[in-house]
Amino acid sequence: MDIQQELNKTGGFKNLDLLAKQVVEGFIAGMHKSPFHGFSAEFAEHKIYNQGESTKHIDWKLYAKTDKLFTKRYEEETNLRCHLIIDNSSSMHFPELKLFSIGNLNKIAFSALASASLMHMLKKQRDAVGLSVYSDSYDYYSPEKGSERHHQMLLHQLSELVLSKPEKKQTKTYTYLHQIAEKIKRRSLIFFFTDMLQTFVDQDKLFEALRHLKHNKHEVVLFHVFDNEKEVLFDFDNTPKKYVDVETGEYINLYAENIKDNYKKLVNDYFETIRLKCGQYKIKYVEADINKKFDNILTTYMIERQRFL
Repeated sequence: MDIQQELNKTGGFKNLDLLAKQVVEGFIAGMHKSPFHGFSAEFAEHKIYNQGESTKHIDWKLYAKTDKLFTKRYEEETNLRCHLIIDNSSSMHFPELKLFSIGNLNKIAFSALASASLMHMLKKQRDAVGLSVYSDSYDYYSPEKGSERHHQMLLHQLSELVLSKPEKKQTKTYTYLHQIAEKIKRRSLIFFFTDMLQTFVDQDKLFEALRHLKHNKHEVVLFHVFDNEKEVLFDFDNTPKKYVDVETGEYINLYAENIKDNYKKLVNDYFETIRLKCGQYKIKYVEADINKKFDNILTTYMIERQRFL
């Protein structure tokens, strides 16, 4: 089934598992043209048999087909622990959508589908995954596990996240990142989805919280989620409009052309500050434009996983 058809049929993200599977399968199909050619051979529920290991778990049916020895991998053979963090403030639900499509996602939908796609890859590798969601409160937390029941529970949480409509929920990133960092005790690969839009926050406090995630030898990837067309290029027609801050309710009436140049400069300067700070704290910074495909997200996962193990 086509991803677009599935989104239209559900009116949203009711079947997130299927959507994530199709995103990942499309990505892997394209890997034959990339530097990761051959990775798909490892991306399976088996590992190569090493001489001296027990023959108890050899997959003899696969041996008959390939003339190579592989052993089956089981839930307890977790190689990696991964924790997903998602910013669920009101600004992450921009733009407001009634019907989602694969080419028409808002920031929270993009983050949820990207997270589900990462979970699908982690599941195939028998890795453990956890999830934290925050806004102006710590909305949800689940520790890293690798069971099928846990996987389905996280998918349900991500689906509900997309379909929710939080109003005037601001972001207390610096507060809850400290709390999340305290909860993740064992070394993990951390993927953080946020638009980095804060209200009246000391930037030093924000980046200090990001640095806190680096303790216990965690590896941190910040996926900076944004709508490049609207939030960076400020591509609106030059008719008078009311621009509303969805996190505070404050608004201003103006013509886009009157502030476009100054706006773009301020936003680009802020983005550059984020990049530099992430580099300073050894946090991997990845742009995640919601108008683009998920290849950049999944490629980053593959690179970081290889580095992490």
